[in-house]
Amino acid sequence: MKIGMDTFACDGGRSGVGMYLTEFLKRVPPSEALFELFGWEYDRYIYSDVAPNFEFIPQCSIQGRTANSIWHIFKYKKFASLRRFDACFFPAAHRTLPYKSPCPTVGVVHDMAAFWGNRKTRVHLGALRIVFPNSLRRLDRVIAVSEFVKQELIERANVKENRIEVVPNGIDSSSFYPRQRNEESVLLIQPFSFRRPYVLCVSRIDHPIKNHVRLIEAFGIFKEKTNYPHRLVMAGGDSNNANLVKEAVAASPWRSDIFFTGHFPLKSLPELYSGADFVVIPSMYEGFGMGVLEAMACGVPVLCARAASLPEVADHAALYFDPLDAEDMSDRMITVSTDRDIYNECRRLGLERAKLFSWDRCVEQTLQIIYNTAGK
Repeated sequence: MKIGMDTFACDGGRSGVGMYLTEFLKRVPPSEALFELFGWEYDRYIYSDVAPNFEFIPQCSIQGRTANSIWHIFKYKKFASLRRFDACFFPAAHRTLPYKSPCPTVGVVHDMAAFWGNRKTRVHLGALRIVFPNSLRRLDRVIAVSEFVKQELIERANVKENRIEVVPNGIDSSSFYPRQRNEESVLLIQPFSFRRPYVLCVSRIDHPIKNHVRLIEAFGIFKEKTNYPHRLVMAGGDSNNANLVKEAVAASPWRSDIFFTGHFPLKSLPELYSGADFVVIPSMYEGFGMGVLEAMACGVPVLCARAASLPEVADHAALYFDPLDAEDMSDRMITVSTDRDIYNECRRLGLERAKLFSWDRCVEQTLQIIYNTAGK
């Protein structure tokens, strides 16, 4: 059996989708099937450590989303035919898909935000709403990372329910686990030093969908009401309208207590989570919400918006707030900071909840879907 795996649109391993592909490749038994990876030339080196036994075939020498879309429309079909794939797997099907395929296809949809939000021009968004759902409907099987995304696929893209499987993401418990809490006032995580105590938000800086501006407002209310020494650490690379978030920080009277890290190395994230007093996930939209799961696995209390897929992932293990209400968000921050019983209960419930998610189980279920689709 030969399975093609599309690494385009996985951000060179630097995003949540890139992490998904990395965790997937680490767990594919090389003896079970012949996987061939194809994507940007630089992807060859990104995934060579985790998939040394899989051949990588570089494609589309011209970089950029437009060139990549053109390649999938005009070049993919011939490429897949020449490679004689039994099936092709698209780990970022919510970003890049061919219109037609000569072999069976399986795609993972992590979210629908880019196609239904307000990040695109009206012309671009209109084209996506016409073209993209057609491509999704042509997939033989669609994997949704949450029930929330499944419902979006059914209601917004008219994908038939019997073609969708829900396979939640997992957590790497060998990396994300509770660390011993020492009393040091400064936490050193190269190349940064973080003064404790701090509140943490791990997310790309993407306005308005990630809701950082209201988080900054809520943090200011929290500081005014408590006079606590906490700082706010926002870990994530700049994305859409990041300048508006930074302008909000510059206008805040608490700007000296707010810190941007930029893109934060995945290998150091568990230590960053573990040093936080608590984690806030203010997003108005998440297809899954890995930050919730990562924080819970590290034994850190989670405060998150009652929005999109977040309650599905966190269940009863988080404190919830209205993402449109900065006062409500700050109230939860005050509660977890002042009530030790609630703090400890959030830690306990979060650790229990995180145990229900496994990358091994995720990959096993996904591989079975791919193999069944290939007809083997």
